[in-house]
Amino acid sequence: MSGQGSGGNVIAALCNVFIPGLGQLVQGRIFMALFFFVATAVSYALGATVILFFMWLVGAVFHLWSIIDAARFSRIRSVL
Repeated sequence: MSGQGSGGNVIAALCNVFIPGLGQLVQGRIFMALFFFVATAVSYALGATVILFFMWLVGAVFHLWSIIDAARFSRIRSVL
């Protein structure tokens, strides 16, 4: 993947729309993929409870963050 805006980043961002962290996994970033998947899944699960209903918003923020992170990823920037 060349960098920000490349076709690979678009595919990774689209993967994250369906499963948070999948795009990072496609890019080869395993730690970030696990972070986004677990953080989003836990937030959505807690949001499903009546007591912690506001966690849906936190889950949505993590979900959106994972999409943007995959779309803006640049291998050159991550090395520096």
